[in-house]
Amino acid sequence: MCCRIADMRNKQVVCIKNGCVLGYVYDVEFNTADGSLTAVIIPGKPRLYGIFGREEDIVIPWSEIEVIGPETILVTTDSAPYEPRTKKGFFSN
Repeated sequence: MCCRIADMRNKQVVCIKNGCVLGYVYDVEFNTADGSLTAVIIPGKPRLYGIFGREEDIVIPWSEIEVIGPETILVTTDSAPYEPRTKKGFFSN
């Protein structure tokens, strides 16, 4: 399957270890010496609706990319960028 860099920006990135959606591809890194793709970059989560900037970008090396599908990129990364929020009740500790 051939894919252009512009098409990569529309692909959603999902971690197959925990099933979390990391986001959409924002940029790519490639080696200029041999033209190989080395990593995909996902933008960090905005802080307070983007007023205070963004968190660090997520850089996923090419070695952690498992499958590039027509709409999704499946990766196996150990770093969880966002901590899952737990909904607490009013009376819970």
